[in-house]
Amino acid sequence: MEASAYALENADDLISPALIYYKDIILDNTRRIIQMAGGPQRLWPHVKSHKAAGMIKMQIDLGITRFKCATVAEAEMTAEAGGGAAPLEIILAYPLVGPNISRYLRLAQAYPQTVFYAIGDSFECLSLLAKEADERGMIMNVLIDADIGMHRTGVPLDSLQSLYERCAGLDGIAVKGLHCYDGHRNEPELSRRIALAAENDRRVLDIRESLRQKGLSCEILVMGGTPSFPCRTGQEEFFLSPGTIFIGDWGSYSRFPDLAFTPGAAVFSRVVSHQNGNTFTLDLGHKGIAADPAGDRGIIAGLQEARPLFQSEEHWVFSLPHDRALPPIGSVLYVIPTHVCPTSALYPEIQIAQGGKLIEQWEVSARNRRINY
Repeated sequence: MEASAYALENADDLISPALIYYKDIILDNTRRIIQMAGGPQRLWPHVKSHKAAGMIKMQIDLGITRFKCATVAEAEMTAEAGGGAAPLEIILAYPLVGPNISRYLRLAQAYPQTVFYAIGDSFECLSLLAKEADERGMIMNVLIDADIGMHRTGVPLDSLQSLYERCAGLDGIAVKGLHCYDGHRNEPELSRRIALAAENDRRVLDIRESLRQKGLSCEILVMGGTPSFPCRTGQEEFFLSPGTIFIGDWGSYSRFPDLAFTPGAAVFSRVVSHQNGNTFTLDLGHKGIAADPAGDRGIIAGLQEARPLFQSEEHWVFSLPHDRALPPIGSVLYVIPTHVCPTSALYPEIQIAQGGKLIEQWEVSARNRRINY
């Protein structure tokens, strides 16, 4: 990562640390993703990577009208960002329990121009949703959440058809298809990822065909995330649901050669201390950059040889080879986060850069668990 690709001309007064999105890079990434997918209509991108209406509006301008969310607040932000300009379809890809059931149903009632989907992996969970929707005189669209190997949520494939058939009989919901997330698909070699994803894909398609033969609708298959995105390009029966690669981060760039999308985000930081002959400290603690996943949390653009020693809440200490001059006190460094999604959630606003200059801010409105609903 060259520092010149991230350096800004007008950031002298910017308080550090700050999160910067580089609009030119993100637009290039998005156009490439659309081309790989076979068109914007095949994409169902996840908004948890940014939680910002500005990003939603940019993607809508490029023809994307389907979005996936992790919280009710993200779904509300997305619906509001649509502004009625284009009919949106929104999946809340998290099981609804407790007050989130009524929150999501009220949100759907408030935005009738938007098509909302819930997911679920148990009859008990979806029965509660169906009961409240029916009491409100509503029908909520549902995708059955399938466990295709991650073992976090989702019904095992062996039980998928029976649950689908049972839930299809519930008043208050309309079961429309399947949600299949394979976040465990992290093999560096694309050929290996393709082969492993294809095994589950065949089973999912067989289940859909069996459901169709029984007269049940199963038209929507939302598949995968960022690492498995290239495994399904060219397969028109699937909707593709990457998130991270629209922005790009060091984790995806360094781990997956086939996903070498230029990282379009950096954390703006300043050197605050020189501890000894070969160490320096940034004003970038773990309150400013994601501590997930384990290992290095980011890489300094143009200073990749800097080795992280330790990090606390507000400080990050690095060492350099003894023959390398330390960056001066007060100098600006741009750190490419290993994982941009939880990093974005740490900031109330994202600084937007284009053409080497800061041009605007995007509020990270859905970092809060509740907006209005």
